[in-house]
Amino acid sequence: MPSLGNRLLICLLTLLACLPAAGQKLPGSILHPQAGAASAPVDPLGRQTPSGCVFGFLEAVQQGKYQTAGQYLQLSASRRQSEGEELAKQLKAVLDRALVGSLKNISTQPEGSSQEGVPLNQEKIGTVSNGETDVDVLLIRVNDSTGGKIWLFSAETLAKIPDVYADLEAHQVETRLPAALRNEFLGMPVWQWLALFLAIPVSAGLAWLLIELALIPGTLWRRYRNLPQLRRWALVSGPVWLIVGVIIHRILAAYLRLPLLHRHYYSMVARVVFILGAGWLALRLLARGMELLRHRALARGHAGTGSLVLLGQRILKVLVIIVAGLAILSALGFNMTTALAGLGIGGLAVGFGAQKTIENLFGGVSVLGDEVIRVGDFCRVGDRAGTVEDISLRSTRIRTVERTELSVPNGTLATINVENFTRRDKILFNPTFGLRYETSADQMRYLVAEIRRLLYQHPKVETSSARARFAGFGENALSVEIFSFVLTQDFAEFTAIREDLLLRMMDIVARSGTGFAFPSRTVYLGRDSGLDRGVSEAAIQKVRQWRQERQLPFPDFAPTEIAELRDSLPYPPPDSAMGNSRR
Repeated sequence: MPSLGNRLLICLLTLLACLPAAGQKLPGSILHPQAGAASAPVDPLGRQTPSGCVFGFLEAVQQGKYQTAGQYLQLSASRRQSEGEELAKQLKAVLDRALVGSLKNISTQPEGSSQEGVPLNQEKIGTVSNGETDVDVLLIRVNDSTGGKIWLFSAETLAKIPDVYADLEAHQVETRLPAALRNEFLGMPVWQWLALFLAIPVSAGLAWLLIELALIPGTLWRRYRNLPQLRRWALVSGPVWLIVGVIIHRILAAYLRLPLLHRHYYSMVARVVFILGAGWLALRLLARGMELLRHRALARGHAGTGSLVLLGQRILKVLVIIVAGLAILSALGFNMTTALAGLGIGGLAVGFGAQKTIENLFGGVSVLGDEVIRVGDFCRVGDRAGTVEDISLRSTRIRTVERTELSVPNGTLATINVENFTRRDKILFNPTFGLRYETSADQMRYLVAEIRRLLYQHPKVETSSARARFAGFGENALSVEIFSFVLTQDFAEFTAIREDLLLRMMDIVARSGTGFAFPSRTVYLGRDSGLDRGVSEAAIQKVRQWRQERQLPFPDFAPTEIAELRDSLPYPPPDSAMGNSRR
């Protein structure tokens, strides 16, 4: 059997030869299909399966072990001793130059495969032709005294090989090449190695030329119609170039008539590179398509749909990588039926062991689908508040007001109460303050009426819901409650409006002749002048005037007066910095 180092070197050189451009990475080793499960007794030459027989023979003759290669032929002991080596050389040459068939399709089962028109104890691996006659290459299963039931190249096929070999030798072109180029390196002539590697820049150049030629009609049409030229081509130019280059290189390699074993390795590596290019192209197209969908959703105001598209892109990206990985394993000759069955059983095990992960995944889809929160929203989750920065497959990341990053599992987020401040259309203004117990009833009436007037006049306060009421008698103060909505969604603007309202209310309290209560006891000394009687009397006189004119604004102002007061207060105040800048 060949050494592992030689086999890996052949695969590496073939891998380099099938790449149209440098920089692509492929699996570090590529193995031919392995023999099926061994049965007792074990054949030391690995002839228990048709695949083991063919690969064992090819590896033996590649290493120049023609005596060992003769053991894979159905010959008598005397013929194997006298003709075995020469017949092995001829069979290898015929298989290398004229076999029509794929080594990948050879059965790896000890019983072989069922083929139409072929007896059960035989396996057809392909056909060789000399241009006039087609010869089936058959394997036959026989009993061996030391290895049990083994597979060999049938005597029927071997009887026709010398004639096919003679015809092929007469038409050999490589006999005209210098002897140095006909020497073998790792089982293949040097001229074929050189031609295989020279085909790399040729296939890369032809791929670029074909792509540019294919783009010319579209470019001319868009120029004729005065349309902008496509710049998105750069996104897929790399993978398309790789795919087209591999196809062209395979076409060129077909004319080289590589040895059968090298042809198998080359075909295997070329398929892997093609799958990598196709996966690369799929990822690029997926990213571009999802980006367009997301931008379209955001342009229509569907921010939740945009976030859902982003999550879907991540899921589809993982699926593309998994499918590409399975395709590569299939191209390398692994039995995907067993692999998929194991994947299904493993999936169940992983499903039971990763319930939380699956819960978080579907929780994220639920959150995005219901548009509970979006990226950029300011919300409260539990006792923490912050801005949503990202909704991933497993968790949602929130930047808190303390500038720390809070990660909440999506499964938890889908089951708890989430308060979204970004969705509110207005902000509640609901202060409560206490007045001193020396405040008279008419002073309270004056103060409450003026606060209502303020709320009705202010252009940033919703008039229909605004109210100010004497709420009750507290332990240390008379309570006044204010309820209104500020017409803004921006919290920073709300704080400025709230400040303006509170300052105006302080002025109203001062004009009413009373003051704010403190959560403490007041001890009056002889020198305390008490409340300002002049100001207090003015507030009382104002209320008395309202009574005489039958305009006492209790329980509220008249609707006509409310309509006159609405938005009549200048805001910002004329003497403020913002008020001066707007004049």
